[in-house]
Amino acid sequence: MAEPKAPAKTGKSEVAPKPSSRAEIDAFLDRVRTLQPEASGRGRLIFAMDATMSRQPSWDLALQLQGDMFRAVKEVGGLDVQLVFFRGFNECQASRWVGDTDALAKLMRQVHCEGGHTQIRKVLTHARQESEKTKVNALVYVGDCMEEDIDELSQLAGELGLIGVPVFVFQEGREPRAERAFKEIARLSRGAYCPFDAGSARQLRELLTAVAVYATGGRKALQNFSDETRSGAAVRLLQQLG
Repeated sequence: MAEPKAPAKTGKSEVAPKPSSRAEIDAFLDRVRTLQPEASGRGRLIFAMDATMSRQPSWDLALQLQGDMFRAVKEVGGLDVQLVFFRGFNECQASRWVGDTDALAKLMRQVHCEGGHTQIRKVLTHARQESEKTKVNALVYVGDCMEEDIDELSQLAGELGLIGVPVFVFQEGREPRAERAFKEIARLSRGAYCPFDAGSARQLRELLTAVAVYATGGRKALQNFSDETRSGAAVRLLQQLG
């Protein structure tokens, strides 16, 4: 795939992000405690990312960290992941389902970020349609801004909540309008929201790994993972989902 030309900014806020506090990370990680997904020994997780131009550093970071999700759930039963991304002019794509880190890394390396507006509506709609075919245990969305109708996104998030697909929203930075929308998406879908600091591999690794374990084996698996690894991240995720 050819390297995209760098387009002009698309209206994303330049508000300086407020650093994520440890308490916020802790609160997010604890929230999984009350969720009880349908766990059949192999989880299904949609991993969605904003691939517009400003997101290239985070895309590269996620590519480095995604293998931790598969390693963390190996003893629980395994994980199937579908990559979903949007970028450019009206482009939103979903990959095939893959069950190992090499396959997901190969898919991610084929994608280059391009300028464009957010298309979160398409991500949420796709997650609902996919879960109606075969149960999806969780949707992870990583992004930094939101340029859509919050009421429409809220409706879609509520529909996901009704069919048992929690949305875990990880916001890079603290753009205010996006933060309000992301928190509402998480609340209505019965998922969770957490900001993370730009470029923080440790924070993003903790969050992705904990949700992967939850998607595969539910609360019990996450509790066991926490006990075995002494992962404060897993314990905190358990406590936030309520």
